[in-house]
Amino acid sequence: MNRDYYIFSSGRLKRKDNTVYFIDECENKRALPIEQTDNIHIYGEVDLNTKLLNYLAQYGVMLNFYNYYGYYSGTYYPRKKNVSGFTVVHQSYFYIDYDKRLELAKAFVESSIHHILRNMRKHKEKINVNLIEEIEFEKENIDRAKEIDELMGVEGRIRKKYYSSFNDILRNGFIFEKREKRPPTDPVNALISFGNSIMYTTVLSEIYKTQLDPTISFLHEPSTKRFSLSLDISEIFKPLIVDSIIFYLINNRIISKDDFKIEEGVCFLNDNGKKKFLSEFERKMSTTIKHRHLKRKVSYRTFIRLECYKLIKQFIGDEKYKPLKAWW
Repeated sequence: MNRDYYIFSSGRLKRKDNTVYFIDECENKRALPIEQTDNIHIYGEVDLNTKLLNYLAQYGVMLNFYNYYGYYSGTYYPRKKNVSGFTVVHQSYFYIDYDKRLELAKAFVESSIHHILRNMRKHKEKINVNLIEEIEFEKENIDRAKEIDELMGVEGRIRKKYYSSFNDILRNGFIFEKREKRPPTDPVNALISFGNSIMYTTVLSEIYKTQLDPTISFLHEPSTKRFSLSLDISEIFKPLIVDSIIFYLINNRIISKDDFKIEEGVCFLNDNGKKKFLSEFERKMSTTIKHRHLKRKVSYRTFIRLECYKLIKQFIGDEKYKPLKAWW
């Protein structure tokens, strides 16, 4: 199985013969097995050239870039090889037909809320049980929604109630008052933003391996300069993967307040904190579960690609899309 590589130091990425090397500022050299690499994530200041980019493109390796705070900036996206005009036309049709679009958008929200409730029930001895009941009640409004904005309003109200349970779940002095994205001003918000950013790029990488067009989405409005389908699919996996990692890291004292920095009112993970999060993220993504229908073990990363394949089947008329709802 291919894997991702993360670069935190500043230095150079270069190709020499048929090998890719990262050379840091102290001239330490590290070889990257490019034939076994899916993505390279760059957090430091790294120099590279077109010779390297052309070589990475041969193997379909994506380069993901992150800013000073560790949040996603953009991707070097090699020429897509797995393309199908037939699939893209039908994917577009599902966006243009508002009823079909709304149906898919509801499926993404239903899956997200299923995983939100799953997280809360795992900690039900700590949290206010009424919150779970309130979310269950609000969940009924998904079927009643006639507009995408109305649906997103339901999801927003549920997520607000969900976030209000974090202070009951989290231990070791971590406090979460409200969700703040631009910018995050406390450690919990910084963890959520960092984790969601990684989830976005991971989903984008899996979309890239299929015939889906990442710019045609259903819950989030397609627009310029973003791969909005990645945002749609990420809704399914953020509570399932990112939030569970945050609970684990904090409650097991793996991550502490020493792993954060605050500069000009912006709170973000330092390099040590990023490494801790990404180490657990990679462990989680490689964890396998016995699939109920495939009758074999698949990893969390594979579940994301399976979600893409299920969407393709819906678009081309093979099988109705049923979003993942974790049973384990």
